[in-house]
Amino acid sequence: MSSIFNRFFKPAKSPEGQPNIKFGRYSDSYKGTVQYAAWDKALAAFEREKYLDCYRAFFKYLRDEAEDNVKFWEADHGIHFELLQGSKKVTGFADRKRFKAEAKVVKVERLDLELMKRLSAANFDLKYSRYALDNDEDITILFDTYTLDGSPYKLYYALKELAINADKQDDLLVEEFEYLHPAAIDHCQPLTDLEKEVKYAFIQERIKTVLKEVNHGALDEKEYPGAMAYLMLNLAYKMDYLTKPEGFMMESLERIHRLYFSNNEEGTNVKNAILKTEFDTLQQRTKADYFREMYEVPATFGITSTVNHDKIASFIDAELHNMDWYQEQGHEAVAVAIPSYIAGYSLFYYAVPKPDRDLFHLFFQVIENDYFKSLGFKVDFYDAATQKFNAKNIKRAIRNIATENRPQYLQLNPNIGQLNFSSLPNFTKSFLVMIRDLDMVKVD
Repeated sequence: MSSIFNRFFKPAKSPEGQPNIKFGRYSDSYKGTVQYAAWDKALAAFEREKYLDCYRAFFKYLRDEAEDNVKFWEADHGIHFELLQGSKKVTGFADRKRFKAEAKVVKVERLDLELMKRLSAANFDLKYSRYALDNDEDITILFDTYTLDGSPYKLYYALKELAINADKQDDLLVEEFEYLHPAAIDHCQPLTDLEKEVKYAFIQERIKTVLKEVNHGALDEKEYPGAMAYLMLNLAYKMDYLTKPEGFMMESLERIHRLYFSNNEEGTNVKNAILKTEFDTLQQRTKADYFREMYEVPATFGITSTVNHDKIASFIDAELHNMDWYQEQGHEAVAVAIPSYIAGYSLFYYAVPKPDRDLFHLFFQVIENDYFKSLGFKVDFYDAATQKFNAKNIKRAIRNIATENRPQYLQLNPNIGQLNFSSLPNFTKSFLVMIRDLDMVKVD
């Protein structure tokens, strides 16, 4: 049986007629033994000043076979390479003296002072790379170094910075400056019309529902700002994971996260008002705007930080009890939003251990069963109309996740017996408690 991770996150053929749809942010944390061996080889070759051997091993470390994200070949007494990050292709050349990489960001019709100021300011935030104009006077981002100073550690973080910024800035710059145009790309795969329609409808319906709850729900938004924050943050993280946005929407969801957590001087009510404005903007975008950003692309670098299971367990402990009062008072929408927020935040902000990620994915597949069915998934987990769970299917899915992850996590044995199927709030709470209590010691 193919692994759950492959089924949900890799572009392998899906079993049993299930659609091949990716969810969530790419992470390069789930590397295999072959890749880790290549990393060790790259370090050893660099120490011996065998730089070309170092680069060969380094690119093998970066390559994800399922993503087909890295290619390299030898010519001109050196190594040419290409690596893919979203809609961007990073190209470069390395020999025994220098290492250089470049990614074209956008094509330019004309240059003006506002754009130049924007890019000059952006350069101050970059540690390894820099924005520049190429020979066609298009905007590019560059990194170069002498091989003596180009350890695998430096190359990894420099290429990551270059690739992620190139991928993020193209859509943002095109959206802001009308005289900029996307650079030509040949590796983006458009989503099917069905997937686009389902995702667009999901985005619009969920924003409408949450804003209605915030503005006109049973709880006053001024008296219960924490509840409103849970509703809107949960919405942001859930949409990020389930719709896997690119471009403007991806940046909007990241901005929502930054606005809420980075400015501690503002009160929660003020932050909530800002979040509502952000969601209003997303709701007012046209279908064409959304469809333009709906495509599937490979990646080489993840943007999330790797954490162990203890970090996730502590986060669950810190947040989950906040749902109790809302559940006791009959505010089910807020009660369910809190465990959903925990799962969504974990997938948005962290690269969690693989069993945690598989189980969080199943969590969303249960509570958003209708969405998955609309995308073409066949397995039933929960009927929102009747509020009935298919406990048999849920338990089977959990056992499959445990079985497929147990070679690396020998003590992985989810306590399925503690799941509570009596209501949606009870299920979501018991499911996260089950995740919290996992024994997750990884085999080296």
